[in-house]
Amino acid sequence: MNFILDQVPQRTTKPREHGLTMVMDKGLGVRQTEDFIESAEEFIDIVKLGFGSSLITPNLEKKIDVYRAAGIPVYLGGTLLEAFIIRNKFDDYLRFIEKLKLTHAEVSDGSISLPHSKKLEYIQKLSKHVTVITEVGSKEEGIIIHPNKWIEMIESEVQAGAWKVIAEARESGTVGIYRPSGKAHVVLINKIISKVSPERMIWEAPNKGGQTYFIKLLGANVNLGNIAPNEVIAVEALRIGLRSDTFFQYLNK
Repeated sequence: MNFILDQVPQRTTKPREHGLTMVMDKGLGVRQTEDFIESAEEFIDIVKLGFGSSLITPNLEKKIDVYRAAGIPVYLGGTLLEAFIIRNKFDDYLRFIEKLKLTHAEVSDGSISLPHSKKLEYIQKLSKHVTVITEVGSKEEGIIIHPNKWIEMIESEVQAGAWKVIAEARESGTVGIYRPSGKAHVVLINKIISKVSPERMIWEAPNKGGQTYFIKLLGANVNLGNIAPNEVIAVEALRIGLRSDTFFQYLNK
């Protein structure tokens, strides 16, 4: 902080196990990445190269090198792995992430229909090479997964080797853990956290409404994902009560 202010919650420090801000990079250029890191490095914990964008991003390795030099892990969106799986090219995917020298990978099944037992196999295989992040929930509107099924999948994926499990919301914040209106699916979320440690979860929260909801529910050190690069400082301010939405969250009553 540029000035010491009391009644501000203590944030975890990097490298964090919780209080993570996962950023969604949908195609920043190398110079944009350098500027992004200069402005927000302290608050960036891990970066996802969204969906399958890494396959067509110019100067991909140079950009990853910029993140790596700043000590920020990068991983490829789970949709890209799904694109390899549906073409029966999982080994090619392994070669691709090895070529990029990545330390993390995501396993999801939001776009393809994949038996959960098969998804667990991919988690187990990948966890022998990299730190695995998984994603639970469908990207399609109208597909309802029972809360007990969410919990069952999350727990089994952790047992299979997942470091963190992302709760799906897409970049729109209108599916999965959110209603089509963008409001949080309160019953589902409460049931998940009654059985699963919140520190295991990364809650996709691309919009301020979702970010505010989870900060008020779980505190400043909740794991938030799908944060846009230009929103990282704003989210950090929201975490510690420096925006109107959480202004009174930590003040002495």
